[in-house]
Amino acid sequence: MKNQPSKIDLHPRNLHQGRYDLEALVQRLPGLSSFLFTNEYGNLTLDFSNPNAVKALNQALLLHYYHLQFWDIPDGFLCPPIPGRSDYIHYLADLLGEGISGKIPSGPKITVLDIGTGANLIYPILGNACYGWNCVGSELNPLAISSAERIISENRHLSGKITIRKQSNPAHIFSGIIQSGEFFDMTLCNPPFHESALAALEGSKRKVKNLTGKASEKPDLNFGGQAAELWTEGGELAFVRKMIQESLNFKSQVFWFTSLISKSENLKPLQHQLENAGVEIQKVIEMAQGNKKSRFLAWTFLNSKQQDAWNKYRWA
Repeated sequence: MKNQPSKIDLHPRNLHQGRYDLEALVQRLPGLSSFLFTNEYGNLTLDFSNPNAVKALNQALLLHYYHLQFWDIPDGFLCPPIPGRSDYIHYLADLLGEGISGKIPSGPKITVLDIGTGANLIYPILGNACYGWNCVGSELNPLAISSAERIISENRHLSGKITIRKQSNPAHIFSGIIQSGEFFDMTLCNPPFHESALAALEGSKRKVKNLTGKASEKPDLNFGGQAAELWTEGGELAFVRKMIQESLNFKSQVFWFTSLISKSENLKPLQHQLENAGVEIQKVIEMAQGNKKSRFLAWTFLNSKQQDAWNKYRWA
């Protein structure tokens, strides 16, 4: 069993600095107490290799910090680590604020598209809770759609602020989701990064071994994940390449396109593709949580005059 991790180097606005206040979380979700124990250092913690413990922790965090009355996901679906997911949202907010002297655009006038929102609906939940953004989540999997829609229906304050759209064609990313005459201030995505089911399994084995110190041929991964959440043909690189290609068709309807990039070696070929696509600006935003480094790639086709007009008519 691992000690409770220290969450350092998170974004300054991230609510999850330092150690989890497990006693406060138990008050919000009493069922979390069954997963807690006192470690050899006398600290209250939980077993982060236990998927049920991780799920209960996420439920408690979302209820305690983000105003939810209900959150759940079907067995086997991706259970996201809340602190890291929050960081992406806060850095996205900073990116939106760059063009207006750092003042972050907030409230329902801001509309964000989450590609592959999943059964957990985590990014729209955080975007709405932290900044009041309206969010659209696109999703292929019918079970994930049902789960996301249940989360919205069980939390009345999310009604009208988060909507789910079914992506009917797995070969498309933005097509079939972004409608004619519709505008998004930002898109975000946590793409599947493995190239095959076998690669995803090997990644799960490594993660379980790191958490428990024990090898497992059939790992019960603490963060779960369906096939489409974990792998796609060609992996992360192919997926984001497709995203860049499709973004050309919507370059006047989106201010910032963004995607998490888990493998740093994928940055150079993607940046080269963006140059060839004629983007006006591209950025790599670095993030960190302890020893874990992450990043996202952002690009816009809008020139300075178009950006000023967007700021004036949508954010002012």
